[in-house]
Amino acid sequence: MKKYMILCAGLCLAMVFTGCKSKESAYKQAYEKAKAAESAQAPAEVIETQVATETPTVTPVQTRPVTQTTVVDNVDNISVREERVSVVSGTGLRNFSVVVGSFSVIANAEGLQQRLKNAGYAAQIVKNVDRNMYRVVASTFDDKASAAQSRDQLRGTYPDAWLLYNVK
Repeated sequence: MKKYMILCAGLCLAMVFTGCKSKESAYKQAYEKAKAAESAQAPAEVIETQVATETPTVTPVQTRPVTQTTVVDNVDNISVREERVSVVSGTGLRNFSVVVGSFSVIANAEGLQQRLKNAGYAAQIVKNVDRNMYRVVASTFDDKASAAQSRDQLRGTYPDAWLLYNVK
């Protein structure tokens, strides 16, 4: 019985050591393939540099009308995130809103909205189409200072509350 076990162990060791050896021909084939690809690329690069030096290209200047953008000042060091959002559930947004939750699933946003409504807030759900996220807005204001004050009050319950400026 011991003889068979030793014989099997020796056979397994022999298979392990011979099976892991890499073949030199595989390395040689890979080297030759890389050399062929390198030599095929070299003439194309030379032709491209010759064409680029022979014919300079000038792009004409195109004038475009200036679009008016609203600038949100940051003199008071209150950070505001600018996003383009649309109202999903609610009465409508003003310039500055306090966001207390962001969800990728609308059912989760509706749950938080209901909790806020039960607490006495006029909560709304807006969607950021660019990021595919539903934002739960607890309150919305015309001026930044009022929104910041509301955000600070809400941070007791919702520590990640932040200000949103709706880009129209």
